[in-house]
Amino acid sequence: MSDDTPTPDQAPGAPHPRETLRLFGQDAAEQAFLSAYTSERLHHGWLITGPRGVGKATLAWRIARFLLATPPNEDDGLFGAPPPPDSLEIDPEHPVAHRIQAGAEPGLAAITRSLNDQGRLRNEIVVDDIRKLGKFFGLSSTDGGRRVVIVDAADEMNVSAANALLKMLEEPPARTTLLLISHQPSRLLPTIRSRCRTLRLSPLGSEDMEAALMQTGTEMPGKADHLAALAAGSVGDAVRLINLGGLEIYAELIAILGTLPRMDRQRALALAEAAAQRGASERFELLLTLIDVALSRLALTGATGAAPMPEAAPNEAETLARLSASPHQARKWAEVAAVITARARHGQAVNLDPAALVLDTVFKIQETAGQSR
Repeated sequence: MSDDTPTPDQAPGAPHPRETLRLFGQDAAEQAFLSAYTSERLHHGWLITGPRGVGKATLAWRIARFLLATPPNEDDGLFGAPPPPDSLEIDPEHPVAHRIQAGAEPGLAAITRSLNDQGRLRNEIVVDDIRKLGKFFGLSSTDGGRRVVIVDAADEMNVSAANALLKMLEEPPARTTLLLISHQPSRLLPTIRSRCRTLRLSPLGSEDMEAALMQTGTEMPGKADHLAALAAGSVGDAVRLINLGGLEIYAELIAILGTLPRMDRQRALALAEAAAQRGASERFELLLTLIDVALSRLALTGATGAAPMPEAAPNEAETLARLSASPHQARKWAEVAAVITARARHGQAVNLDPAALVLDTVFKIQETAGQSR
């Protein structure tokens, strides 16, 4: 994998989580871990859950840095025990911090999807990835004897890998902490979930979102409220939206919806052609995601009697309220959302032309708008 290619545990356009020293908006999860640490009830397995992009990996690397840089308090010494730590913060100049930054910390193992024999990134974490930990555990102990394992994301383990990790959770090596990052805990074996303590992270508020984006070096757009609505508290999603022009794509999508039920076919065709451009696969994926978002917000508007706020695009509230003014219309939009998502994913699987797929989707939405009047 080239230096310019994001690793499987790194959001495109954002620093790697090991390089992200501060975590915003997740004080409750940090304090829950610290409470377990200071009360000497440190569990060997931790399941870090929550939506994508809210800081799960950043928290895992902060915990790893903290555990490996904080010596065990086994002896009160001449002057008594030091006060318990009240933060996971570790000085960036600490030797452990330097080694982790350089990927050279012997007490830390990070498991992600690996490359196959052809040099391509696998779609899942395989059993050999987990078995590599056997050699890691066989090495001599680092200072304090602690070891930390980060699995990102545990949802991506295949059955054999999950069973291999389960054995480690059932019989954990001494002074080892396993940190499992999970976007969808329901995909994990129940026996894995039951052997871990859970730290649940929440979507970020607007102030924490802005601070986190500044840390990534990403400039906030002028429509910060639109970004907050579309990203739904996920810094990772916000970075992706900014880098791929997601705010502009969604604004154009809402503008096209605003012409329904007749629809501006020229604008729809232009949207489809943009998705079909060479090298635009990421923007095409984002467009499909944003169509899902728009349909979900349409269904929510009819179900609740009010458009979601803040708006995610100019005139969105007015457009959603006109197209989805009742629970009956909400059901129609929810039903078509399921159909469109299935058709879009099938079209991708059989390599259907992106422009044709987008047009098919837009015409299906137009048909639903006509039925919902």
